[in-house]
Amino acid sequence: MKVLKEVCVESFTDALKAQERGADRIELCENLSMGGTTPSYGTIKRAVEKLNIPVFPMIRPRGGDFCYSLDELEIMREDIKICKSLGVKGVVFGMLTEDKKIDFDLVKEFVSLAYPMEVTFHKAIDELENPVEVIDELKNIGVKRILSSGTKVTALEGASILNEMIKKAGKDLTIIVAGRVTKENFEEVFEKVISSEYHGKVIV
Repeated sequence: MKVLKEVCVESFTDALKAQERGADRIELCENLSMGGTTPSYGTIKRAVEKLNIPVFPMIRPRGGDFCYSLDELEIMREDIKICKSLGVKGVVFGMLTEDKKIDFDLVKEFVSLAYPMEVTFHKAIDELENPVEVIDELKNIGVKRILSSGTKVTALEGASILNEMIKKAGKDLTIIVAGRVTKENFEEVFEKVISSEYHGKVIV
């Protein structure tokens, strides 16, 4: 089974280093201390031009919650259009309502806007009480991947929920296992949560 390792970085230089260390894909962000925000146009352009692996930029205008104002949503739409114009393979985003449920109408609109880029619904999913129950609907509106630590801080703590999510997702949607997954603990994580994709800052 081929296992893909995605590295989240906050600069072009870090992306280049991750590729050299064996990363299979880059989640390109700024401000990882705030959970990641959208990188600059120049950073995305350079990464797409220079890297030999797929680059998935984060589409998130600020840190904090995942309930966005109309202005913030318009910024996100423009960032998605920019990514598409640069030939980006995929983007990463997620929107919740004020009561921490997925805003399916918005997600559906943004998935459509992003097409043919692939969409990863990011760790906003871990704010939900039960992320397993939303998988079918996310699948139906065209989300290709969900990034999750099973609602816990670490993948190991969230292993049981992650395994439920993977089972529910089937073959049409990939659960990217996240939550302090490192090259040191990767074998242990893989043993307890078997998926095809994993994510971390120091996973390679």
